[in-house]
Amino acid sequence: MRWRVERLQATANKNIRDILDLAIEHTADKTAVVVFDERCGLAKIIGLAYRNCLPDSLHIDFDASTPEAVLAAMAPLQAGDLVVLVQSRSFRLEAFRIRVELFKRGLKVIEHPHLSRMEESEYPLYIDALAYDPGYYRTVGPALKERIDRAQRAVIDSGGEQLVYDGPFESAKLNIGDYSTMKNVGGQFPIGEVFTEAKDLETLSGRVRIFVFGDVEFRVNVADPPITLVIERGRIVNAIDSTPDFDQVLAQIQADEELWVRELGFGMNRAFSRNRMLRDVGTYERMCGIHMSIGGKHAIYDKPNLRRKTGKYHVDVFAVTERVYLDDTLVYQDGRWTV
Repeated sequence: MRWRVERLQATANKNIRDILDLAIEHTADKTAVVVFDERCGLAKIIGLAYRNCLPDSLHIDFDASTPEAVLAAMAPLQAGDLVVLVQSRSFRLEAFRIRVELFKRGLKVIEHPHLSRMEESEYPLYIDALAYDPGYYRTVGPALKERIDRAQRAVIDSGGEQLVYDGPFESAKLNIGDYSTMKNVGGQFPIGEVFTEAKDLETLSGRVRIFVFGDVEFRVNVADPPITLVIERGRIVNAIDSTPDFDQVLAQIQADEELWVRELGFGMNRAFSRNRMLRDVGTYERMCGIHMSIGGKHAIYDKPNLRRKTGKYHVDVFAVTERVYLDDTLVYQDGRWTV
């Protein structure tokens, strides 16, 4: 057992080192503050990895401090410095989301939230997902964005069912650990995604089989057999082979807004697949394949009838991804992107 723990810690150390060096590009002349807790085993492993990789930095145990003391420790930081947040749940430091406030100051931020949602058996998978391969992410990610941005049509083949986007897409956003053209450096880890949505949501129609959805507890909820969503003009009109848990999700959304299908996510993290999953939907969202959101909320894209501040729900659902076409080009097959 001990050698397994040591090997897991060694892998975490390496992956965190690569994130710091290759993705965040943190250098020795910059200051770093690491805020952590030890409420779960995964938080202890990730926190120790940062202590090993940043031995000369300030490390603050959130549970042994006050929010005021934590904020005071961050106050002297200058643009380009780094803040790391290792959280079993989510730290409450002030009225606004702390990452947003830190970004406003030009600070680099790495967040590992909700680590307590991972079961102990999932720790190796989470740590594997932290691996940063710039040759993969920085080649495949921009290639996907380029094809998405010029595509006039897309087809998601989920094994016997097809979902068709019969129109162009919003400018795709990259979450690939390359911040050279971005205002903010960092975000939530693990990473690995290119996402967009239809410019006109009503251009989406057809059927898609989903094998996982985010339930009301923000957990990965497996549908076996997969649920077939019937979509007309951008809205879900039927859910064949639905489950009581998914019916609950749909009912909750329908109580306040229409069942829109919004985000189209091209997940890139090769640690996650249909057969390799963990329970936290916010982490599993990077799964290598297609995921979508249902509900009226999207924090990035505005629509004339769906404003960022008015939508209430953004529920991730994960497609059985057999093949993906952008225009007539096959871009996904056999569990991998082919661009």
